[in-house]
Amino acid sequence: MTAADPAPYELMGGEAKVRELVTRFYDLMEADAGFAGIRALHQRDLSQAREKLYLFLSGWLGGPPLYAERYGRPMLRARHLPFAIGAPERDLWLECMNRAMVDVGLEAPIRHSLHQAFFKTADWMRNRDV
Repeated sequence: MTAADPAPYELMGGEAKVRELVTRFYDLMEADAGFAGIRALHQRDLSQAREKLYLFLSGWLGGPPLYAERYGRPMLRARHLPFAIGAPERDLWLECMNRAMVDVGLEAPIRHSLHQAFFKTADWMRNRDV
């Protein structure tokens, strides 16, 4: 991607699509028992998690840096250290996000690109070997 190329934020549809993606992601996490392993890592009320992921993804995808403006640097790894995250949790998170990307209609090229980026970030969050 060059400076002239549109950011993933724009390619996927901007604010509305990022919000839709986050909504679908957490809706799947709540509704699908297959995601219970990652659902259990969250508070009962997901409203704060939904908002923070939306704010973070906005900037991470090349849109407005909403998370940084409100909370400062994301420091993702440090913020996730209290939670036991291994390969199973990483993989469940990625599966949930991949389903959400399909469900909200992101086209295959952007899904593939985002999956690669999400994998690198999710793998970096691991704090246990299993």
